[in-house]
Amino acid sequence: MDAEFLKTTLVTLFVAVDPPGLAAIFLALTGHMTAADRRSTAFHSVFVATAVLCAMALVGQPVLEALGISMPAFRIAGGLLLFYIAAEMVFEKREQRKNETAEQTIAHDHFKTIATFPLAIPLMAGPGAITATIIQASNTQGNTLNMLALFGVLLLVMGSCLAVFLIANRIDRLLGMTGRIVLSRLLGLLLAALAVQIVGDGVTAFTG
Repeated sequence: MDAEFLKTTLVTLFVAVDPPGLAAIFLALTGHMTAADRRSTAFHSVFVATAVLCAMALVGQPVLEALGISMPAFRIAGGLLLFYIAAEMVFEKREQRKNETAEQTIAHDHFKTIATFPLAIPLMAGPGAITATIIQASNTQGNTLNMLALFGVLLLVMGSCLAVFLIANRIDRLLGMTGRIVLSRLLGLLLAALAVQIVGDGVTAFTG
């Protein structure tokens, strides 16, 4: 197993999904629910998001190839998307966008679908997470251990989302507004650096 691959995969997916940043949104979406319903929603949303990302890890690259999209081109596009998400995090725009999605869901009274939308998709398994998953799956280069490591990281990140949802009240009180802003900016900087690296690798492979 490639230790560098494991480290990069863990950081990229954790930052793209951003489990700590989901605590306040989960509370906003499930505030009307009983404790039992909230737990059920947490488990269901994590299950759906995990299934989506694992499916993307398995079939994402073959689908791109069937569409005639090369991995270098996808890396460049995906890196730019991740950089945009990183910029949103640094300039405090991402949480605002997520909150707007949550407010729209509450306004439309879609309580029965909250676990799937917007919690699972797009808040956990969103464009950034899907892009990062497909890129890291392509980086396994057919290595079975690296692919297993990717699935392990996906389970770890999704498990952290579940843990955040189950103790969302305490996390939100602990971080507060200032803590969420600081954490979001730090993670945004990390994601921006990784995005630049992904774009650079894509450009090198595309022109090489």
